[in-house]
Formats: sequence, C-alpha cells, structure tokens
Amino acid sequence: MQKDYYKILGVPKNSTPEEIKKAYYRLAHTYHPDKKGGDEGKFKEINEAYQTLSDKDKRAQYDRFGTTFANNGQAQGFSGFNWEDISQGFEGIEDIFDIFGEGFSGFRQKEEDLRQGADVEIGLEIPLESVLKDQKREIRITKNVKCARCEGSGAEPGSKVKECFTCRGKGRVQQIKKTIFGTFTQYTICPECQGEGVKPEVLCNVCRGQGRIRKEEALVIEIPAGVDNNQTIKVKGGGEAGKRGGKPGDLYVRILIKPHRFFKRKGDDVFFKAGITFSQAALGDKIKIPTLENKDLIMKVPQGVESGRTLKISRKGIPHFHGMGRGDLYVQLNIETPAKLTKNQKELLERLRKEGI
Repeated sequence: MQKDYYKILGVPKNSTPEEIKKAYYRLAHTYHPDKKGGDEGKFKEINEAYQTLSDKDKRAQYDRFGTTFANNGQAQGFSGFNWEDISQGFEGIEDIFDIFGEGFSGFRQKEEDLRQGADVEIGLEIPLESVLKDQKREIRITKNVKCARCEGSGAEPGSKVKECFTCRGKGRVQQIKKTIFGTFTQYTICPECQGEGVKPEVLCNVCRGQGRIRKEEALVIEIPAGVDNNQTIKVKGGGEAGKRGGKPGDLYVRILIKPHRFFKRKGDDVFFKAGITFSQAALGDKIKIPTLENKDLIMKVPQGVESGRTLKISRKGIPHFHGMGRGDLYVQLNIETPAKLTKNQKELLERLRKEGI
C-alpha cells in the first residue's frame, strides 16, 4: 500500500526542508515510545517519512515513484541524526531533550547546579522541658567550607581561571551513541572541568582547586517553641560549601526529644501519673502536681474518685508550634496500696472493714 509521507508529517508537497524538519521534531516529541501516550508504530512511520523527505535524492525518487523506489522505502535509521541538525533553526529546541530522556541531562544541567554543595542532615537531642520556649543552640559539624586562601575560586591567589582545553569552555563534550533507532550525537559533562567550562591556571595549594576544604564549623540554630520529636528544621545555606564558589547546600536538623522521667508527650498534651492514698480518694484532698516549668500546681482531688481517673489542667502542656496557645496537662490518679502498715494503721483499717469500707 502506498504511503503518503507528506500526509504522515502533516506538510504540503511544496514544503521546504526546514518545514519538514520542524514537523518531524514536533511529531517525534509527541509519539516517541518513551513518552507517555507514545506510539511505537506511529513513531517508526514518522521516522520513515522523515528519512525519505529530508534527503534530497530520496525525496526526488519518492515524488516520482512513491514508496516503491529502491529498498522498498525502508528508512535508514538515525544514521544522519546529529546535534548540529537539531540546533540549526529549530524553534523549541528544549522539546527534543524530552524525546531522548536522560541522555541529554548532563548538557541541560546548569553550571551552578554542578557546583552546588550537598545538603547535610544531623540529629540534635534536647530535653522535653526545653521545648516550652524559643531557643538557640550552638552545634559543631565537620563539613566542606569555603577555602579562605582562594575565597572559593580554587585558584592560587594572583593566578587566573582559564578556559578548559578539553571542552573549549562549553562544559560538555561530544559522544557518538548507538541505539535501537540508529546512531546519534550526544553531549555529556566534560570530565576535565566537570561541566564548568573553566579551570584554575594554578590550583590553590590549600584546597587543590576545589574552592573548599574539610573543617569543623560552629553554627547557631534557632529552635521554635513546641518543636516535636523527629521534626526537621531547615537552615538555608548551612550545608556543604559549593565547589569553586558554587551555591552552598542546606542543613537539616532533626530534633530528637529525650524521654522524660515523669511526663509523656502526645502531640501538644502532656500526661502525668499521680499516686494518692485511699483516704484521699475517699474523702477528697488537694495535692501538688509538678509541671515542665518546674513549678508545682495545686490540684483538687474529688471526693470518691476512682483509681485510674484522669483530670485535665488546661493550658499547661506544650506550646503550639508556630501558633498561639498550648496544649493541656492530663493527670491520672492512681490509688496506691501500702506494702507495710503500722499496728495503729492495721487497727484503723480493721475498724473500717467492720464498717463495710
């Protein structure tokens, strides 16, 4: 069956080579098998049409004889496909990267991304009572910091930063890659300058051209009131220094709250267990309750309270993180049975038992 290559590419017969090329790239971007919603059969058909119409001699034969010319109209793969063809006169050049996915990721990556420092994550243990107020903590971490001698440039003071000889300042080098679709030209990060396009003429004798050195550094971080266990605080720019003046990474501080001896935290509420005697439970009383502020509160024990009952003291819990107010303090009352009794206590209890208590 005759194939209408012009119809496949959606162009008229009098189209210029440039118009055919643009139509091909647009359709290839849409139907490439690696794209979502791609169509391998349609993509091969588009490629076959383009391989014919993009070649002056093949197009002339096709216009004269149709798809019955030599080789039965079989496409010759991607053998003529190279970067120079793509880059000349094609509008929307960024789309072509999406066709071949990660193969061009090194070329697309910005120079500042290549030099950017890594993020750092550390753990910081703090006591539960410290979360009641905003606080500042000094931490010391060993990481890459900017080289003081070259001020992060990587070059020995007084020397210059020159163009990379390998990539001629482009930060990328050309590679020929073969795929199931044929052979095409690919650009990857220059191994000599790591994609920067420049190199110090004389390497800094302290950092050896990296622009950073390994060193312990002290940082003061701010911890908001109400912070919870395993919550992470971000310190922008507090991570590893970037290579040769690149942007620093960020520091992530994971807060680890030490278990308290008496109090347990659930959200912004605090729970405490208080022991009371049988007489206090039966007759009622007033007892002292400790708080995280290390100040005792006086709480009324209701007459006839049962063991295990929980009473609430409002707004004596944890402050809400970045918010107004605070949680509550819950006190569980547990009646304690004495292990040893005096003679007088035994006599009193015997009398109570006879009274049915």
